[in-house]
Amino acid sequence: MRHTGRMSADEDDPQPGWAEGLGPWRRWRDGGGETLFENPWLQLTRHAATAPTGAPADYVVMRPRNLAAGVLPLHDDGTVTLVGQHRFATMRYSWEMPEGGVPPGEDSLTGVQRELAEEAGLTAAHWRQVLELELSNSITDERALCWLAWGLSPAPIAPDPTEDLRIARVPFRSLIAEIERGTVRDVMTVATALKAHHMAREGLLPAWLSHGMLSRVD
Repeated sequence: MRHTGRMSADEDDPQPGWAEGLGPWRRWRDGGGETLFENPWLQLTRHAATAPTGAPADYVVMRPRNLAAGVLPLHDDGTVTLVGQHRFATMRYSWEMPEGGVPPGEDSLTGVQRELAEEAGLTAAHWRQVLELELSNSITDERALCWLAWGLSPAPIAPDPTEDLRIARVPFRSLIAEIERGTVRDVMTVATALKAHHMAREGLLPAWLSHGMLSRVD
């Protein structure tokens, strides 16, 4: 199977303010490719590429079929709910916010709401998308959308048959401290927690919620 690759139009590729005045950037060029492997979750494609420098390159890209989505649930008392599980790819135990894949055609918010219920047994009255991430963008075009949610209520829990999850409710400041210690390493969780910390300090969340997040230490 031939594969033409994905090129983002400039309007879908916003640049930071400091890039203004630097002139146009040079692009990678895709001379066409082929599918090496695919299954219901991902596709591996190989491309005869040309680098921005003009150098030829034999490029392999991993293309997930689903959009990655995750949410950090913020409780009224300044705690957050995390889930722990052993990850096959790294063979390490990982503490994370509820996360999962949103299949093509499904609304991303609907998908992440499902993950919050299935993994953490929670629903939320308030949602705010806070990050769009590119995960390891030298080898994959995988994207992630990350939310904060509050106004939490219990919901039926229903993990995937392959998921052996432990659930922990911890002070938000404890999560930040464990990120600094290196015990929480999942990139979506780390980025979202640090963004939430910034938003709480800068008054970008409800004042009562920020106060609980920043003040509770037990």
